[in-house]
Amino acid sequence: MIGSFILRLTIWFLLTADFTVQNIIIGIVIAFLLPRGNTPPESIKEWLSMLKKILIAIPIAYIEAVEIIIRPHNGEDMILERAKMKRSPIMIFLDVFLITFTPKTIVVTYNQEGCYEVHRILPGRENP
Repeated sequence: MIGSFILRLTIWFLLTADFTVQNIIIGIVIAFLLPRGNTPPESIKEWLSMLKKILIAIPIAYIEAVEIIIRPHNGEDMILERAKMKRSPIMIFLDVFLITFTPKTIVVTYNQEGCYEVHRILPGRENP
């Protein structure tokens, strides 16, 4: 519940980019009023694991951006990444966010069997 609240409030601040007292109050009210799913709450271990992955992804994103600038990335392919089973919608959202955050990958679809279809660009090869 607290993790969900913090995520909703963070998204609010990212969307508004306004940290005035009025906007903070509005964000807190909206974070409480948004409907919740019927999934069991995520464990602290899952939240900490996701936070660790996000913190690792930030420098990787910068490194990949520099690689794209320095070396051409003409190749591309599609891969399937298996997600952990029985993930809550918020954890699925964070998985998709994490994959899409890096410049070389983007999630195209998520199917109910628990796979993300990921488009990625590759250095050096030409598209067939």
